[in-house]
Amino acid sequence: MSTLKVDAIRHNSATSDAITTHSDGTASAKIIDVGGAQLSHRNVIINGDAKISQRATAQGSITSGGYYAVDRWYVTMDTAGTWTMYQDADVPSGYGFSKSVSLDVNTANTSLSAGSRAMLSYRLEGQDVQRFCKGTANAKKYALSFWVKCGKTGTYVLELYDHDNSRHICKTYTISSANTWEQKKLIFDNETSNAFGNDNGKSLELQFYLVAGSNYTSGTLATSWAAASNGNRAVGQVNVADSTSNKYFLTGVQLEVGDTATSFEHRSFGDELRRCQRYYQVGSSIGAGYGSANGYARAGCIFSTTMRDSPNFTATNTGSGSIIATGKSSTGFYVTYGSLSGTSAGIFSFTAESEL
Repeated sequence: MSTLKVDAIRHNSATSDAITTHSDGTASAKIIDVGGAQLSHRNVIINGDAKISQRATAQGSITSGGYYAVDRWYVTMDTAGTWTMYQDADVPSGYGFSKSVSLDVNTANTSLSAGSRAMLSYRLEGQDVQRFCKGTANAKKYALSFWVKCGKTGTYVLELYDHDNSRHICKTYTISSANTWEQKKLIFDNETSNAFGNDNGKSLELQFYLVAGSNYTSGTLATSWAAASNGNRAVGQVNVADSTSNKYFLTGVQLEVGDTATSFEHRSFGDELRRCQRYYQVGSSIGAGYGSANGYARAGCIFSTTMRDSPNFTATNTGSGSIIATGKSSTGFYVTYGSLSGTSAGIFSFTAESEL
């Protein structure tokens, strides 16, 4: 192996050096992007390392779609057995991860129906994917990287689904060794038509297929952007539901602009929690005060962060009296109590959900 020894590197048309080397072995560089993307905040996925799990650390008996345990990760489930979702401590060693999201098969399905389907999905707002410039002459590629582990080896399908235009593109990846962490990197092309909406609605969805019946495997895999066709969505997908020994783990999920998948962008716990709270928040031991002369009290609260939209809001009484009214917006809420004495306090917990 040889060593290139230079004082500087400069493009032949430039007037200054792009990289200047120093005698102590360091260098100064004028870097304007990473793989065609910005230098920071590259990852558009929130909670890609599964460190936030506000609802629960485990949720069993899953037979239908919904948000269950790990924040921002949606489970799609149709006649594909019974599963449990975990926030798991099993992670690839030496990469800075502490948690993964996992789906475990509890009741197997070895004979899939045509409509059987199981997926772990991530949904993005349109205003958060404008950087990919879909539908413009400057459309940029999608670089996706993630760590995955499963007892079921074979071919898996990952789909990018454009909800604004009902279009999709798919790629396959292979789990080569059972129950062994493997990193995968997939580069998806973009298209110069069919732009994403620039709003807070559901525009782009990543779909990690685990199970797919013949309704989704009967055609030819859509490896280029095309009008969505169910038969072309998951051709070649293995059946993870065929054994209760199969458990699927995922962490370190990063989606960024460009043709190069960079190292995972670790963010602080507090930063990631605030991002998750745009879609889901919980609170407990909140006081509405003591009853007035007529037995009423009211609490007005501001959410930890502005939510995506006015949320589905539930307040649960954990103190005296009774909750007689609530109101909410994307920025806050109120809870009104009745039947409180002057020595009794209204105490409550709440959940607020504004998921995609």
